[in-house]
Amino acid sequence: MLSRTPAWSLAVAAMLSVQTGAALSTRLFPAIGPVGTVWLRLTVAAVFFLALVRPSPRILRDGRWKAPVLLGLMTGAMTAFFVLAIDRIPLGTAVAIEFLGPLGVAVVRSRDRRGLLWPALALIGVVLLTEPWTGAVDPLGILFAALAGSGWAGYILLTQKVGDTFAGVQGLALTMPVAALATAVVGVPQAAGGITPAVLAAAIGLAVLLPIIPFTLELLALRRLTTAAFGTLMALEPGIATLIGALVLGQVPGLLPVVGVVLVVAAGVGAERSGHRQPPPVGEGTA
Repeated sequence: MLSRTPAWSLAVAAMLSVQTGAALSTRLFPAIGPVGTVWLRLTVAAVFFLALVRPSPRILRDGRWKAPVLLGLMTGAMTAFFVLAIDRIPLGTAVAIEFLGPLGVAVVRSRDRRGLLWPALALIGVVLLTEPWTGAVDPLGILFAALAGSGWAGYILLTQKVGDTFAGVQGLALTMPVAALATAVVGVPQAAGGITPAVLAAAIGLAVLLPIIPFTLELLALRRLTTAAFGTLMALEPGIATLIGALVLGQVPGLLPVVGVVLVVAAGVGAERSGHRQPPPVGEGTA
């Protein structure tokens, strides 16, 4: 069924899941900390994917484990920096800054000069969403969001590589344990003593929203989109984050951010229309 679903709709569904999960995750920060929340969510996801798919031992012998391990490290870093950012600045602002990572992917990888119109339009929207000329600036929050953006760019490239190499979600069964281990260094000390049955139950639910559903959908979408198209399609994410921030966290935007949302939506649609790629045959038949 998902193989017949338009690639753009998989990406949009993933973004809705990511931002809803991120917004709801902030409620666990007081109990187990931002990185502790990430570590617990990723651990739940690792258990889920390992139970669902048992990676073949051949992977360790033929060298295919390298890309999933790198993706796991990138995922752990990206997610940790992102939650540290939204702990300090509004969700929509953090995602707008973070989006500069995939925007860079779109600019670098685009082979059609006309395709550069969409990143340019998206960048204008990001600026309007961020409104850097108003309000107090949290330099550390901005730095964390920028670091998350760098990780996001690498995440897109590596997710496509893993999706092309492994069938189904087998790549995620290798990636998620690595991501959980990567965040354990900071996450375990933060969460120590704060994990109660209620917190664990909430973390399990949040892990479904982020990362289980979105990472699976993004992997499937990247099998059918170029990285340039996918990177610019992610321009929708600041708009979605602004909407979720308003509905869930009460972070209501002004007029200019609303205009920014319209611009990034236009850029995302334009990129998706011109950026399809044929699904590679390698991953579909790989055990």
